[in-house]
Amino acid sequence: MKYKIEKQSGAAFKLKKGQKLKVIDPSGEQVSDMVLFNAHDIREKISSGKTMDFEETILITTGNYLWSNRSRQMMKIVEDTNGRNDFLLAPCSPETFKIMYNHDGYHPSCFENLYTNLRPFDIHPDDVPTAFNIFMNVQFAANGKLSVLPPLSKAGDFVLFEAEMDLIVALTACSAEDSNGGTFKPIHYEILEEIE
Repeated sequence: MKYKIEKQSGAAFKLKKGQKLKVIDPSGEQVSDMVLFNAHDIREKISSGKTMDFEETILITTGNYLWSNRSRQMMKIVEDTNGRNDFLLAPCSPETFKIMYNHDGYHPSCFENLYTNLRPFDIHPDDVPTAFNIFMNVQFAANGKLSVLPPLSKAGDFVLFEAEMDLIVALTACSAEDSNGGTFKPIHYEILEEIE
């Protein structure tokens, strides 16, 4: 079954070991932030540092694993039609829009959309780690300077993950203008049973 995450919103759900999760960019140029928690112990969660350490790359794609803070594999990337995903920037938050965008007043954010959707699982704002930025196009200069360019993803691009343990997953349709080429669009996802 295919699910739709409306623009600038999020979702959270459980995924069993062996199930596959397909995250789809239906319109193109739309980022999705993803965080993972062990469904049986939420203190174990996705770790950007462990993933980049063990995979020896900052660009995570087909064949790479997403690792936990306890150095265990949480997900494998089975297929990635876009090839540009990373952990280089934290989920956008109210502070992001105040500090980086000089925005006053309310603005939807990935951080809020993650923790509000994770609340039924007793996961709170301070529990939310740095997200895996699906389809995000962060470029880096030789001197280390980061810049965020529009995603390279085209309509229908997807990343297919396989769960290596029982998980709680949260996804967003990112709310940051710079990350999405100045527009906001939905994200689709499918949960697929293990193929025997």
